[in-house]
Amino acid sequence: MHLRAVLFDMDGTLLDTAPDFIAVTQAMRQARGLPRVPDQQIRDVVSGGARAMVLSAFDVDPASDEFEVLRLEFLDRYQEHCAVESQLYDGMAQLLSEIEEADLLWGVVTNKPLRFAEPIMHQLGLSSRSTVLVCPDHVSRSKPDPEPMLLACSQLGLPPASTLFVGDDLRDIESGRAAGSRTAAVRYGYIHPDDDPDQWGADLVVSHPLELRAVLNRVFGTC
Repeated sequence: MHLRAVLFDMDGTLLDTAPDFIAVTQAMRQARGLPRVPDQQIRDVVSGGARAMVLSAFDVDPASDEFEVLRLEFLDRYQEHCAVESQLYDGMAQLLSEIEEADLLWGVVTNKPLRFAEPIMHQLGLSSRSTVLVCPDHVSRSKPDPEPMLLACSQLGLPPASTLFVGDDLRDIESGRAAGSRTAAVRYGYIHPDDDPDQWGADLVVSHPLELRAVLNRVFGTC
């Protein structure tokens, strides 16, 4: 079956959102009179969400009240700073344009809550171009469960087998495979140093967004 849509994970796949996460985390440390931590220390755990980023930057017991205070502050600060420095990855703007020129649909399936994902898409001018945006707010179970992918395909009116899901985390690949979609893992995203996208069982692995366009043509017969 020919490919008819490409669905992207958001953080670390479609967009480099780490600069905003880093700015929020460093601002929290500064407010407490603490020195900066290496930016890479935060970037390495972005895929783990607010919990992982707070734990990477603060020496705190995750079961403590102090941790919950930090986590909630992180989310509040991020709400105000979630669309300031985030941007498309290098080559992604061209890839999206070529996907559209090939009369394919594209959209986003993310574990990022709608209150953050929607303003980012709007700020970057992507809301009017993306055909679907599925967030945890829309489903009962998030990735790696297949429910978000199945919902996206249903909203597109397409069978999962005609979609490709692109992500930078094992959860993305597991969600796509369980839904019956084809999958692509990226090496450029927020991948922990101990993790290896080549071992996730994706249909293909790419190191740059523009590699994906060539593969779409060659392997999946897009055009």
